[in-house]
Amino acid sequence: MLITAIPKVRLIIIGDEILSGRRQDKHFSKLVELLSQRGMQLSGAEFISDERDVIATTLARSFATPDIVFCCGGIGATPDDQTRQAAAQALGLELVLHPEAARLIAERCAENERRGQGSGDMSLPENQQRLQMGVFPTGAEIVPNPYNKIPGFFIANHTFMPGFPVMAWPMMEWTLDTRYASFHHATTRVEHSFLAFRLPESRITPALEELELKWPGVKAFSLPSMGDTGHPHIDLGVKGEPEAAAEALAFLRAEVVRQGGQLTPPEK
Repeated sequence: MLITAIPKVRLIIIGDEILSGRRQDKHFSKLVELLSQRGMQLSGAEFISDERDVIATTLARSFATPDIVFCCGGIGATPDDQTRQAAAQALGLELVLHPEAARLIAERCAENERRGQGSGDMSLPENQQRLQMGVFPTGAEIVPNPYNKIPGFFIANHTFMPGFPVMAWPMMEWTLDTRYASFHHATTRVEHSFLAFRLPESRITPALEELELKWPGVKAFSLPSMGDTGHPHIDLGVKGEPEAAAEALAFLRAEVVRQGGQLTPPEK
């Protein structure tokens, strides 16, 4: 029987530049990849604007769930970066400068000075502005950023990261491996599929419904397509615990034949 106590994993992408098409999202496919490597899966994703009230409303709804949530974008210190403020608003918390974040940001400024890029004097206006990137909701924990040390933050099972993949992806990995290692490969799930020809989807649908009743832990899917075969077909399959999925797959293949479908492409 499948374990059902594992929280759902979701992704929230924040940024007008994604919605307008000025930049293309890369986080969705990467998170799917990272989760798959750990025997986990993504349950949902949202793409929202930089507007603070929109972010706050989305986060308030999200914080009310037990889900594991990754949020990318909007944690910088320019006017269009509103995620930190929206998270605090959604939680009803104050924003405070995190001492460890302040230390890391100061270290980064000092490193830049040694490279001849700016000053490490934290009293300067530009460095005071940089410190805003370490202002998080009260009680937040930092998320290490190996790229440039300027951290993200974690609160209420939500991990907040920059929009830049070079920063966000290592932070995703660190979070999955540090906070959620107990969920890695906690369930064994498989996916099987096959192509069915000369069978309308409406005819096989009752069998899909019956399958899910007989094997409650198994999900059936049906994807009609022209495909590469040159023949209309349906990609039929099942997902779930190995033994139950194998039984359900055999049932589904038999139903296709019983309903007059074919498991091989028709001859030309």
